[in-house]
Amino acid sequence: MEKIPMTRAGYTALDEELKTLKSVERPAVIRAIAEAREHGDLSENAEYHAAREKQSFIEGRIKELEGLLSRADVIDTSKLSGAIKFGATVTLVDEDSDEEKTYQIVGEAEADIERGLLNVKSPLARALIGKEEGDSVEVRTPGGERSYEVLSIRYI
Repeated sequence: MEKIPMTRAGYTALDEELKTLKSVERPAVIRAIAEAREHGDLSENAEYHAAREKQSFIEGRIKELEGLLSRADVIDTSKLSGAIKFGATVTLVDEDSDEEKTYQIVGEAEADIERGLLNVKSPLARALIGKEEGDSVEVRTPGGERSYEVLSIRYI
């Protein structure tokens, strides 16, 4: 099994989601199924079918999270320094628009671009790996060629 790199915060968030699914969501959907069964004919019972579908989703997500967490390679980013690598929090400036953006390079399972968590396998993250403050980076994105300058690198 291939290990999955993950930050401590990402591991904790996935572990909390797993605990919530097991202790709150799973029992709630089991109760909903039991209630729907009491309404009689299951073939035309929309509540029953909706609850079963939700149960299927919850069980699938639990299995997915258990797999991710069992293969997690938690990396302590506070002990890292130097050039950009996994776990780095990087502030960039777009050389065309002068817009500043800050991203943390994280594992695929915890990536969320809206929250500034950049997938280590993304084109931008791959281009940033190994760069230093002040370096310029050329990235081919779906929107075309972009140029960024690395303003700062932090390991939190």
